[in-house]
This record gives sequence, C-alpha cells and structure tokens, in this order.
Amino acid sequence: MLLTLSAGGAALAASESAPAEHHFARPAVLEPDIRFWRKVFTEIDSEQAFLHDSRHLNVIYETVQLPPGARARDRRRIADQVRDRYRKTLELLATGKREGLDAEQRRILELWPADISNAELKEAAKRIRFQQGLADDFRAGLRRAGAWQPHIKEQLAKHGVPLGLAALPHVESSFNPVARSHVGAAGLWQFTRTTGRRFMQIDHVMDERRDPFRSSEAAAKLLAYNYSVLQSWPLAITAYNHGVAGMRRAIRQLDTEDIGVINREYQGRTFGFASRNFYVAFLAALEVERDAVHYFGSLESDAVRDDVVLTVPRFVPARTLAKAAGVSLKELRAHNPALLQPVWDGTKYVPRNAELRIPAVLTDKDAQAIVAAIPASQRFLRQTPDQFHKVRRGEALSVIARRYNVSVSELVALNGLQSRHKIRIGQTLRLPFAGVSIPEGAVTYKVRPGDSLSIIARDAGVSQQRLMELNGLKNKHRIYVGQTLYLKPPEDKPAARGAGRETVSVNPVSGSKAEGA
Repeated sequence: MLLTLSAGGAALAASESAPAEHHFARPAVLEPDIRFWRKVFTEIDSEQAFLHDSRHLNVIYETVQLPPGARARDRRRIADQVRDRYRKTLELLATGKREGLDAEQRRILELWPADISNAELKEAAKRIRFQQGLADDFRAGLRRAGAWQPHIKEQLAKHGVPLGLAALPHVESSFNPVARSHVGAAGLWQFTRTTGRRFMQIDHVMDERRDPFRSSEAAAKLLAYNYSVLQSWPLAITAYNHGVAGMRRAIRQLDTEDIGVINREYQGRTFGFASRNFYVAFLAALEVERDAVHYFGSLESDAVRDDVVLTVPRFVPARTLAKAAGVSLKELRAHNPALLQPVWDGTKYVPRNAELRIPAVLTDKDAQAIVAAIPASQRFLRQTPDQFHKVRRGEALSVIARRYNVSVSELVALNGLQSRHKIRIGQTLRLPFAGVSIPEGAVTYKVRPGDSLSIIARDAGVSQQRLMELNGLKNKHRIYVGQTLYLKPPEDKPAARGAGRETVSVNPVSGSKAEGA
C-alpha cells in the first residue's frame, strides 16, 4: 500500500529513521520500567506471570508458571496464593528482622537496596502485583499489524502525529480488532464508549470502535488533540489513557511537564498502575517492534487489506447488500465488525453513509456496481424504529423476557445492564428487535392474545415465510401482544380472509418509506 502524505506527514515519515527520543523523551529514571515491559513483551508468555512490586518494576519476586489454558478465576486464585506468601515474608522483614533468615527470606531482602527501611518494606507488602506474560500475544500482534499499520500510519501522518505511535496498539490490544477490556474498552485502540463517541458512531446498531480503519482515524485525531493541548508527546500519550484533564492536574500539582518526575511523584487518585505505566509500556513496545527479528526471529506479517470500499447510499438491509455484492451474509459480517447483531438478524438496516468493506477477492464488482445493484425498493429513508419496554412494579427481567419471548441474556447485553437482578421501576429497556419500516398505504395488523404467526399469515392470505421476511423476523415464535406486523405492501390487495381481523392502512408513515427509483 502506498501512502499519500501531506508535507507535514512527509517530514514525519523522514524523521522515523531518527531515534525515538526525537519525539519520545526517555528519562533515565524510567529505564527500569521500560526494561520490565520489554521482558513482559518478549520473555514470558500468557502461561507465565511476573510477581513484582507495582512501583519498583525492577523488583521481580518470581516468575510463576500457570497451568495451560487456565481460566481467569484460576489465575486469580494462583496469584492470591503466591502473593500471600510474599506478603508474609515482607511483613516479617518489615519488623526489622535481619538475622536468622532462611534462604528464601534472604533472597527477597536482597532484591531491595541494602539501606531499605522497614517502613518501605511494609509498604512493599501492599504493592505485590501479578503481571501475566504477553510474548505470544506480541508475536501474534506483529503478524496482525501488517494488515492495519499502513492505514494507521497514513492517518497519523494526516493528523501530524509521529508515525512511531503506530506501535501503540501493541500495548492496547496486540492489534486484535475484537479485543475487549474488563472495563468495556473495545477494538484495536481500546476506546471507551465515552471517549469513542467524540469521534465515532457507537450505539446498538454500529460500534465503530470495532472497525480498525475508523478507530485508527479516531485515535489519530485524539492523539493530535492531546498534543495540541499538552504540547508534549510523552504527556499526550499518557493522556490517551489518563485523559488530558488528568495530565493537566498532574502538571499543576507538580509544577513540571517532565514525564519522569510525573511518573515517579504524581499521586493522583485515578493515576493508577495502568496510567503510570502507559508511556513506558509504549516505549518498550516501540523498541521491541523495531527490533522484532532479534526478539522473535523472522515473522511473516499479514497482507495489507485490499478491499472494495463503498458508502451505503440509504438505510439498506444487510442481506440486500450481500446479494448486491455477490457475497454471503457471513462473509459480509466477517469483514465489517462495526455492524452489530441487530443489523445481521435483520431488525436494523445498515446505516446510511456507513462505510462497507468487501475483500476484492470475494467480488468481481466495484463499489459503484454494488451500489447500482441495490433495488430502489430496498433503499429506505430512515432506520427501523426502536421498540422499548418501561419496567412496571413487580416486574423482573425474567418476566419481561418471557413476555417478549426473548432471553434474559439478550436484554442484559442490549441494555448494558451490570446485573440481571438490578432493574428499577420506570426504567426503559430496549428490546432486541425493532418495528419494521412500513411504506405508505401498507396493511398492518396488531397482535392480540392467542395469536400465532401461522394464524395471522393464514387469515391475511400470505405465507408465514413472507410474513417473516416483511417484518424482519428470524424466529416464527417471536411475536408479542401489541406488536404491529406489516402484512402487505401497498400494491397488494387485502385478502377477504382477513375481514374478521383489525387491519390498518398506514398513511402517512411514521418511520421509513421505500425510496422511488
């Protein structure tokens, strides 16, 4: 992939051969921390872990071997057991005991300077941390990076950001576009929802954090913004994790912009291990990436993505787009991870102006031809409307799920609930399906108690399959009392067999309407 750089971007590209310190200060006081992260990235894999001091990273008590395939719960149990053993030893040493030590106690004491105080040892007993190895993840990330880094560097150059920051996803996600953190950060660049919404669409239809291309553009913009405020790349990089406001507080409190001083002395309430170590971990990752052959030998990286990229002209069903491109729905989904489940199950359309990617090897059409193949009747002016339920007194999530014939887990996931047991009266819950977009003049029917889809289809004079297609239903059993079903397009004549049922001719439409040719 050839990069088209602006004048500023070309200057940045030329400077990439210069030492990293040209952009990224490397105070001597941070070298032990950089060495620690270099070890984490290259010397131990995910079945090993360092037990270490969280403030003095040169103090590594032990390399712990983890059982193959250990679950998170098992890792926590092992970590707690080993941590407890070292905590007891450090607390003993903190009493001033220096004579009659066994070999293990002497080894632990010797990890610290000879003049270590009892008070410091007592604090060290509280700072024992468990860091799982990342060498296998880093190696995999080096391979995956080949697909994304040309685009990343193009975006960084476009926004005046040093190209070395193309290594930052090694720290964030190991270049895994589907990575998620325990705090809800997602994608290659691990944006939180709050920060991500400044630059991307993030809702129940599309989450552009999952798109390596859109999120890379967003990351370049965020880094450029951080630098515009802080005028220091070390601070701007740390702010990617800790926030610009947090870094400004650190500068004011310590009256310095020196990243070494801030790293060692700032005691901000939210400036925890992750924030304190973000910049040094980046420097280590950059170093390892630039000398990857030394650490990992020869590696073959993934090929640069060669995609047909099209802009969706209106709101369009995913199946329609797949058919227009001549690919399967599964293939379309695999290469467009930003689109969420409601799009793929047909309850939501692919949003207007969404950028869709299809590998060139899968289609013989260009973007213009794919767009031209979308029928006018499948181009909608609006998204399908959402449907909601307001929680009433006495309702549990299981009761609501049963009413709408959905699973509790679906409701929990769709509404971002922390627990299936915590909902409140008056709370509005989003349902995992939506009202259909009904063209003007179409015939509809409101579901009554005792109805089934087969009965409604029979009385309306349409097939059950056709009824499911018109209403975006994937499960013939998933209808509920009060739901409005779309029975017939406006050009179809109502069937006499439906005379005993209440039907409504919709005019005008409150929602989408098929666009004319």
